[in-house]
Amino acid sequence: MSLIKAWDVAHVRFRAPDPARMHDFLLDFGMAEAEVSGSRVFMRGCGPQPFLHATETGSAGFAGFGFHVTSEAGLQALAAAEARPVEPLDAPGGGQVVRLTDPDGFVVEAVYGQLPVAPLPTPEPALWNQGGTIARTGKERRVPKGPSHILRLGHVVLGVSDFRRSEAWYKERFGLITSDEIQPAPNVAIGAFLRCDRGEVPSDHHTLFLLQRPGPAGFMHAAFEVVDVDDLMAGREHLLEQHAEAVWGVGRHKLGSQVFDYWRDPWGHELEHWTDGDQFRASDGSRVATLPDLLGVQWGMPMPPHPDVPPQGAQP
Repeated sequence: MSLIKAWDVAHVRFRAPDPARMHDFLLDFGMAEAEVSGSRVFMRGCGPQPFLHATETGSAGFAGFGFHVTSEAGLQALAAAEARPVEPLDAPGGGQVVRLTDPDGFVVEAVYGQLPVAPLPTPEPALWNQGGTIARTGKERRVPKGPSHILRLGHVVLGVSDFRRSEAWYKERFGLITSDEIQPAPNVAIGAFLRCDRGEVPSDHHTLFLLQRPGPAGFMHAAFEVVDVDDLMAGREHLLEQHAEAVWGVGRHKLGSQVFDYWRDPWGHELEHWTDGDQFRASDGSRVATLPDLLGVQWGMPMPPHPDVPPQGAQP
């Protein structure tokens, strides 16, 4: 049994020597300002979350991430069990936070009581003429140019030094459920896609992915949901026009099924646009998947060689 249950991922934090440059990149990536003051930049999406991405002045690097948790009593219990204080969250939306450190030194914030903000406008859902169904007549389809529209943060991916140790740590504290465990050989696990336990309320296929990878532990990527495929592709064209660094995409994953497009921020942190991911209830259970499942696509650009991901056939 876990100490508390996470409902969703809340935000990611970074350090950068020039937060204003990060701010400009994130505007092109599809976020909006939440709060900009001095050495801190908070960016939001179009949904009700008060912020999704925070940058503070410092040497470039990943500074941690947060989970939304389901109750104040649970937050207090987590704080007592970990001998950590409950503190005010000094960020847009306020609320309370307990800050933990995972086995690899990642800062993990358990957040409760943030105040939502008014959503921002997004493109109206488009009608598709496809598969013999004519939903749009007498009207042209035009996709507006410009950045994608980020709706929310969907998941975080971490490279860890000991998968089983990290898996146990997150499950014991946040009640995460395995969707797909990655086994390069039978009964040899190097990672897993973990989702929030919302009971019979569907959750994303994964909120956190842990991968025991070659080299030291470290941040791998954070993934942000956009409105739809047209919104993703419009954002791609915009980022290319801004000379942003493309990494991998466009394609559709096997595990999670998302249509994806990966980019790097000005300091090399990998950020993903995605849409149309799988949803599962707690009762949908867990599965085992292979390295080809992890690295493969249903269609689109194959995964390029990546220093953080073991090649097919590799042993942990």
